Amino acid sequence: MKKKERKNRCGVEAIIDSFGENVFSIKTMKKYLSETAYKSIVSTICQGKSLNPTIADEVAEAMKIWAMEKGATHFTHWFQPLTGVTAEKHDAFIMPDREGGAIARFSGSELIKGEPDASSFPSGGLRATFEARGYTGWDPTSPAFIKEGKNGAVLCIPTVFCAYHGEALDKKTPLLRSMDTLSKQVCRLGKLFGINSEGKRAYPTLGPEQEYFLIDKKYYEKRLDLIQTGRTLFGCKPAKHQQMEDHYFGAIKPRIIAFMNDLDRELWRLGIPSKTRHNEVCPAQFEIAPVFEELNLAVDHNMMVMDVLRETAEKHGLVCLLHEKPFAGVNGSGKHNNWAVSGPDGKNWLTPGDNPHENAKFLTMICALMKAVDSRAAALRAAVATAGNDHRLGANEAPPAILSIFLGEQLIDVINQLEGGGAKSSKKGGRIEIGVSSLPSLPRDATDRNRTSPFAFTGNKFEFRAVGSNQSCAGPNVVLNTIVAEALDEICTKLESDITAGRDFNVALQAVLLGIIKRHKRILFDGDNYTNEWHKEAKKRGLPNLKTTPESLKVLVDPKIIAMFVKYGVFTERELRSRYEVYQHAYDKTVEIEAGVALTMAKTQILPVALSYAGKLGDIIKSIKAAGSKVGEAKVLLTEVADEAEKLQKAIRRLASALKKENTEAELAGMLNVRVSVDALEMLLPEEIWPLPSYAEMMFMY
Repeated sequence: MKKKERKNRCGVEAIIDSFGENVFSIKTMKKYLSETAYKSIVSTICQGKSLNPTIADEVAEAMKIWAMEKGATHFTHWFQPLTGVTAEKHDAFIMPDREGGAIARFSGSELIKGEPDASSFPSGGLRATFEARGYTGWDPTSPAFIKEGKNGAVLCIPTVFCAYHGEALDKKTPLLRSMDTLSKQVCRLGKLFGINSEGKRAYPTLGPEQEYFLIDKKYYEKRLDLIQTGRTLFGCKPAKHQQMEDHYFGAIKPRIIAFMNDLDRELWRLGIPSKTRHNEVCPAQFEIAPVFEELNLAVDHNMMVMDVLRETAEKHGLVCLLHEKPFAGVNGSGKHNNWAVSGPDGKNWLTPGDNPHENAKFLTMICALMKAVDSRAAALRAAVATAGNDHRLGANEAPPAILSIFLGEQLIDVINQLEGGGAKSSKKGGRIEIGVSSLPSLPRDATDRNRTSPFAFTGNKFEFRAVGSNQSCAGPNVVLNTIVAEALDEICTKLESDITAGRDFNVALQAVLLGIIKRHKRILFDGDNYTNEWHKEAKKRGLPNLKTTPESLKVLVDPKIIAMFVKYGVFTERELRSRYEVYQHAYDKTVEIEAGVALTMAKTQILPVALSYAGKLGDIIKSIKAAGSKVGEAKVLLTEVADEAEKLQKAIRRLASALKKENTEAELAGMLNVRVSVDALEMLLPEEIWPLPSYAEMMFMY
């Protein structure tokens, strides 16, 4: 529909017309490609078939024409290096024609492969600094899109990023490998269940809920800590914050709903299926959630969501904070990783079925996840280990660092009966027996939700709640895909062996599931994960509790973990060791930067104001004495301010020493000591001279 015609329409119709208009989607391709090229590229996108290189030039030309019609002057290979953010290098379509003019050109080779300078991206030792060559390769399963700016537009082409010798330097390459590995094992299980998997594939799906904070830009610009670290290093909780629970799902303020309206429209134009928006628990905190998509596309879309959040906020005079814990003492932000599997039959294999056969498959997947999460809990914990997430995991709004699975009352009852040797009834009604011939009919939403659980079954998916709001979803899902593939591999191998030996499939399946339940039931917990009792119980069960990023990341170089990833072709040993080096370095540098900022703010903003105020109090006391009045309360206040200022000076010296020694643990302890004194001074000094915007201002004043 033409833009002029669209202006005459309003509401949902206009939005539907514009949905995906900035995406080179399958629908768009049909308008620009020949039938042969169109069918070829669609088979690559939808069926996972290899890309036919002979159509590259035609696709590139079509993409260029479409992009230029949208106002694009440049194209870029859009990729996801190990920095955790996206990267792009823009090249113009314009080429001189050697006749004093220019032509617009974009070839198939430019579409398929790019060569950005890779020397300054983190590689964890995969390459020497002088080895600058790196390659980007087109990922046709994620559609190209147009990124618009004030003065132009650029065509963004999602790509992988690898080194000269083929090592993965990005987050997308391992993700695609892990999806392929999972697909093979799911199709293998499907074959055992009599499902025709020939020429078909399975794939994981994802619906990442994104939490974020919004604050007024004028406050953000007055806080060096927010500008340089993304979180407040100092600040007292206001008297009223989230304890009344009135912000959660409350009426959205006009300025925020205006922002959300613009955000949704921009996301919809990019083909991102933004579905839900609402106030979160803490004032100034919000959430956006999309419709489920194939995992690779969902990860790309979430990276785009974070960019659009920041850009749209700026247009409204706001700043979007995506740090996991931007404010101390109140809720932080996560990214709920809602994961499921679509099998070769096109069905969600984490949805309870309508017949015994479907439920047998469903329970096999449940047991596979029990086995995967219990056996590889430490690897899953390592996948969400960052300096920012360390402030959130285990707090009162986030799951603890201990991995456990919530299944809900009905499924736990079925698991218990299976363990006892035979399920005869269900808490939700219906008579059941073990075996494919008669497994329970499991109704949807047959259980409550458990928001304290790090890994919860919610009816047709598992919600991994430990992912940080500022993280890429790629890393956690690489691990999740791989550990589930490993579990399915072992299940299929045992079943195939039993069938070859002449054992009945139903009997063999029951034995396999029973064995998994007996060995891995310890991972199941339906109670309150926040309690001390659970922590003690988890320790008795032998569940790992890796509380910090450094101890979590060591798992990545565990020989058993390396062997698993190498076996399934997700990482080479060098690639995995490089990730350990990159993520540990990022952690150390993050803490170092935060400590440096805390030191600067304390020395140049807080301490001078405190000493100045103490001096004024001294002058006031002298005046009161000269007038012959009592100075008791004024003297008490002066003593409190002077004592706290002295404590701050000592804390500053200790923090400076820790920074000089490059001691990360000492830096963390030093920052905490400095914060204690700074926050105490905030409660002693007059508001009009305090140099930083307060939590109350940032959370409540739009």
